[in-house]
Amino acid sequence: MTQAVQTPGATASTQQDGGAVLVRAEGLAKTFDVSPPLLNRLLERRPRVWLRAVDEASFSIRKGETLALVGESGCGKSTVARLLVGLHQPTRGRFLFKGQDAHAVYAGREAHAMRRSIQMIFQDPYASLNPRWKVADIVAEPLREHGMAASRAEAEERVAALLQSVGLAAVDMGKFPHQFSGGQRQRISIARALATEPEFLVCDEPTSALDVSVQAQVLNIMKNLQRQHQLTYLFISHNLAVVRHVSDHVGVMYLGRIVELAPRRTLFATPRHPYTRMLLDAIPRMRDTGRARTPVQGEVPNPLDPPTGCAFHPRCPFATERCRVERPKLQVIDGVQVACHAVEEGRI
Repeated sequence: MTQAVQTPGATASTQQDGGAVLVRAEGLAKTFDVSPPLLNRLLERRPRVWLRAVDEASFSIRKGETLALVGESGCGKSTVARLLVGLHQPTRGRFLFKGQDAHAVYAGREAHAMRRSIQMIFQDPYASLNPRWKVADIVAEPLREHGMAASRAEAEERVAALLQSVGLAAVDMGKFPHQFSGGQRQRISIARALATEPEFLVCDEPTSALDVSVQAQVLNIMKNLQRQHQLTYLFISHNLAVVRHVSDHVGVMYLGRIVELAPRRTLFATPRHPYTRMLLDAIPRMRDTGRARTPVQGEVPNPLDPPTGCAFHPRCPFATERCRVERPKLQVIDGVQVACHAVEEGRI
C-alpha cells in the first residue's frame, strides 16, 4: 500500500512549498437551497432540497503562479470563482488572501481595498460589457469607483495605457463594444480587470467563447501580463489543452470536490485519479492513433442526489465495495494530492 498523509494542513500547503502563498482556500463549501416554493412544499408535502455546489475545497496559490481548475460542466468550478471574489458567501470554510479572511473583510470597512486587489474576468465577452457605454467608460469605471483617477484627463490617460497593454489602440476608447470582435472584447475585459492594479485575477473560462486562433492571442497576452506584473491567476477551464499552456498547478473537480491536485507536468505525465485519466484519454493525439483508450464513460450523477461513498464510483472501472460506502479524503500520496481509495491501496 502506498504511504499516505491525511493532514488537511499538509494537503493545502504541499503544493506551495518554497514560495509565498498569496491565496489559500480551507475547506471551502457552498450549499444552495433549490427547494420548490413554500406553498408547493406544503401542498405536496415535499422536503427542502439542497445542492452542494462546492464541498470542502482546499488549495493554495503562490504569488505569480497559476492554478487551473478543470472538470465537466456543473462540477462547481464557477461557484469556486464566485466564492473567491465575494459574489457568494461560503456555507463553510474560509478563503484567505495575504493571510486575511477575505469574506470577513468583504463584510467590513476594508472591503474596497480587498476588492481592488481581487478582480475577475468573466466567461462571455458579449455579456460582460455594457453595450450602451463606450470603452473609455467601461475601463475607467473601476478607476472612478476606487478613486484612482483625480481627473477625467488622468482617467483617459490610464485607459489608453491599459488598452495598449492588451494589444488595442488608444483610439479604441471612443468605440462601443459592438464594434469589436469577441477576442477584442475579451481584451477590453482584461484591461478593465487590470485597471485597479490587482494582485489576484479569477479567470472564469475567459477563452471558451473564442475561436482557437483568438484563444491563443488572448492567452499569450495574459501570460505576458502575468510576467510583467507578477499576477496570480485562478484559471477555470474545461479545455485541457489551454490548461496545459497556462497553468503551474492543476486541480481536477468532480461533483463539487477536488479529486486531484498536482503540478501541471506531473498531472499530464502521470495522472493518478481514474477521473483525471479518463479526461486526459479523451484528448485526441496524433501519436496515439490506433491505441486503445478508455473513453469517459457514463453521465455525471444528479448533484441533488449524489452517490454514496466516492461520487465517481458509478463510472469508475476500479471501484470496490469500499468506494461505494466510504468517501475518500483528499490526501498526499507520493507528492500528489488525490482522493481515491484505489490509489491509496496501490491498486492503480
